Amino acid sequence: MTKKRIVLRFPNDLLEKPVTYHLIRDFDLVVNILKAKITPREEGLLVLAIEGERKNVEAGLEYLKNIGVQTQPLIEDINWDSTRCTHCTACVTVCPTNAFRIDRNTMRVEFDRNKCIACGLCVDICPYHALEIIV
Repeated sequence: MTKKRIVLRFPNDLLEKPVTYHLIRDFDLVVNILKAKITPREEGLLVLAIEGERKNVEAGLEYLKNIGVQTQPLIEDINWDSTRCTHCTACVTVCPTNAFRIDRNTMRVEFDRNKCIACGLCVDICPYHALEIIV
């Protein structure tokens, strides 16, 4: 048995499709939804834990790719070093869950760990290396 935690991003034209249903029925996978943000006319975000035979997990991931769903592995956690942060807001622009936001009173970046899905986009874009992946 193989277990994976993945982040799915899918375009709004797939919002009405039964994506998780097909993973369960067609690929015999156990699917646990860890987090979801589905809004009409916007990109959908789904964080899943999937489990099944290796070949079925791989086939399920290939199915997602073929229908236009972007997938990436879920990292364990993100550490934000506020002492290195210059509040440039690069992280704010890429965060799909709004875990980073600007406090309009102080014009400083704030991080809400409860909203973070640890997708890692902020780590890649931060020019000051104020963010790191904790595995």
